[in-house]
Amino acid sequence: MESTTPPPPPPAPVESAPAVSASVATPAPGPAELTSDEGMWLLNDFPSDRLGRRHGFAPTQAWLDEVRLSSVRLARGCSGSFVSSQGLVMTNHHCAVGCIQQLSTQRKDHMKDGFFAKQATDEVRCPEMEVNQLIEITDVTERVSKATEGMDETKANEARKAELSKIEKACATSDAYRCDVVSLFHGGRYHLYKYRRHQDVRLVFAPEVSIAFFGGDPDNFNFPRYDLDVTFLRVYEDGKPASTEHFFRWSAKGASEGELTFVSGHPGRTSRMSTVSQLAYMRDYGVPSWLVRLTEVRGAVREFQKRGPEHKRVSWTTLFGAENGIKALRGRHQALVDGAFFGQKVKEEQ
Repeated sequence: MESTTPPPPPPAPVESAPAVSASVATPAPGPAELTSDEGMWLLNDFPSDRLGRRHGFAPTQAWLDEVRLSSVRLARGCSGSFVSSQGLVMTNHHCAVGCIQQLSTQRKDHMKDGFFAKQATDEVRCPEMEVNQLIEITDVTERVSKATEGMDETKANEARKAELSKIEKACATSDAYRCDVVSLFHGGRYHLYKYRRHQDVRLVFAPEVSIAFFGGDPDNFNFPRYDLDVTFLRVYEDGKPASTEHFFRWSAKGASEGELTFVSGHPGRTSRMSTVSQLAYMRDYGVPSWLVRLTEVRGAVREFQKRGPEHKRVSWTTLFGAENGIKALRGRHQALVDGAFFGQKVKEEQ
């Protein structure tokens, strides 16, 4: 999801790390129910043996590499995937809204009317879009730890920042690559991610926002949901569609009942391992303060949109970000004030 309005920054054991979660389609008296397995796993620390024992499928390293190279990250904070050998990328509509709005005008409103390139020459470059493909993961924990040995907190923080900067600079040997050192498990591990940068990204297809966001804010974060939240992009190299060896194939059959399925991507963060004290802070201060802030933003944008259709068009992304954040935060706060839920977290920590 694109971070147009950032959520509150809770302590995060995993940040911007490629990950996979598993689900099993199970029988249900109505629409099929997807029951998520317990876990969200790093691609370079995957419990293949555990899955083999539980589900009869143990992913090989080759399988995991294929998933990693087929999954992409939109540099502004979204997940996507290569879905053809010619650089076609599938992502969510709301992830490409920035591009769609930038390519729109009062006469050609691609948010309202959608966009479809009938041929390659009709594909239009997104002014500020970048797609990253993770090509290498290196554990640099030992190097970072040695750089801060024996220092107090202030000096260690400065030394750590300097060392991370050195690592990233040495890794990014040209403009074709991007390197990020990511802190995992509250600084327990540091991984260096090296990405192949695709900076020529073009819009191929986007549905009308009335279809992509059907149901609006009331339906957001509710399932099942009936909308077409999808957009297709294409990455180019030297003015031609990029040749992408690794991509996810389309299945006309789809998932069958009882079949093990996986979801891969680049999630922003998880607070799964937050302590009770951290959760209590978010419950009493962090989440409420952000709800107040985003509610004020939403009110201001709604007033701005009353000025006319063009004002509404150019501010749609900001309003979506505020409403999306409010709904997510309300759900989080509802869980945090639930006595049974919080009591369980206390027991786990004791």
